Amino acid sequence: QVQLVESGGGLVQAGGSLRLSCAASGCTFSTCNMGWFRQGPGKEREFVTAVNWSGGRTYYADSVKGRFTISRDNAKNTVYLQMNSLKPEDTAVYYCAANRDPALVAPFRGVYWGQGTQVTVSS
Repeated sequence: QVQLVESGGGLVQAGGSLRLSCAASGCTFSTCNMGWFRQGPGKEREFVTAVNWSGGRTYYADSVKGRFTISRDNAKNTVYLQMNSLKPEDTAVYYCAANRDPALVAPFRGVYWGQGTQVTVSS
């Protein structure tokens, strides 16, 4: 079973930066597409970004494009979300997600999920 564990959340002021990490297991023999979703207070979960683990193809939600960057370290089986120029509306629980689809396509669908990490951006 694929297991995902997020870390790196916290409290930051508007304009600041955070880097989230997602350690993945269970994708050793099958390539996993991985990405991030978030769910703000009183809102539905929304897509943030995704990456093809082996191919490097990425997708970003319009709301974060130019500010957030998804990357990977295959040797560590870890995917990162670098968040710059944070805004209060970025406040949410951020979830790492993965699937075993043969190719990364949009919209990205999460099949396996981490427990989430809280990101709070103060104004």
